[in-house]
Amino acid sequence: MKSEIDYSLYLCTDRELMSTPTVEESVEQAIQGGCTVIQLREKNIPSRLFYDTALAVKKVTEHYGVPLIINDRLDIALAVDADGVHVGQSDLPCGVLRRILGEEKIIGVSASTLEEAVRAEKDGADYLGVGAMYATGTKTDAAIVSMEELHAIRRAVQIPIVVIGGINRKTAPAFCKIGIDGLAVVSAVIAQPDIREAARGLLQIFQGGNP
Repeated sequence: MKSEIDYSLYLCTDRELMSTPTVEESVEQAIQGGCTVIQLREKNIPSRLFYDTALAVKKVTEHYGVPLIINDRLDIALAVDADGVHVGQSDLPCGVLRRILGEEKIIGVSASTLEEAVRAEKDGADYLGVGAMYATGTKTDAAIVSMEELHAIRRAVQIPIVVIGGINRKTAPAFCKIGIDGLAVVSAVIAQPDIREAARGLLQIFQGGNP
């Protein structure tokens, strides 16, 4: 059930940063460390390679019972029967995605303003990716979202929120116990020599414990 999804540690993949030979290896290690949702994000590879990678990653996520979200590419999400898709403000509208995917699939929408967040919820998004909270090398053109704007978004919407953009062991404590549902991470997990331990430490921080 979509309502039971744990967004606590939401991993976005990046093959250019990963410390493992394959994407599926990095995903498996991240899940073993505590990642609760996987987003397969591929910006610069051919569609066939994206499809093949998605199939390989799906075998891992299904084994561990973790949702697989495809970034941007509705066609890939449909082709591999992924659990859902995540889109930005310049991608297909959430309402269109919902008509195509149906009610059972997960749709996430990136938002950096209160207006975008409210519209996404109204259009049927299941969760929001809010950011960038800090400057990040994985998306250099992203607008920075203030903590005030984040709090305003949290007050305005009922759906889960994950924060993204510069989230690491140093910045993660700022989002504990403020009503945020999860941390979306990239290099803080995927680029680390010990992916399992990196994930474990961030999850412990978010849950209010010592890393």
